[in-house]
Amino acid sequence: MSPIVGDRCTALLASLVMALPLAALANPILDGYKAEIKGTFSVAAGEKLYKTEGPNQLSCASCHTDSPKNAGKHAKTNKAIDPLAPSVNPKRFTDAAQVEKWFKRNCNDALGRACTTQEKGYFMTYVLSVK
Repeated sequence: MSPIVGDRCTALLASLVMALPLAALANPILDGYKAEIKGTFSVAAGEKLYKTEGPNQLSCASCHTDSPKNAGKHAKTNKAIDPLAPSVNPKRFTDAAQVEKWFKRNCNDALGRACTTQEKGYFMTYVLSVK
């Protein structure tokens, strides 16, 4: 194999390996948000949103713990909450209607308002990245 072909193969392999973590974030609901905003989302922005306290001094982490991999409990009712991260709870983020219902209720509880499509995408990107 010539050095040029070898270099091209190495570059292709490197780009595929770098794309693997992004492929792990593939989700039809998230893809819909990406199409709606015509852009992409940031894991860091999603993590920041997850930890942001709203006007009621609640954040996502208030009920779901500091890690979306952990089971949580509702801040007011103490009802058990299954982990958010699909890496430990594969049922999460599989039903679009459930996801929208969840965002509507929980964004209002934590942030005191509805989440934007951008925020939903950031949040899902973060939670889907948690392994």
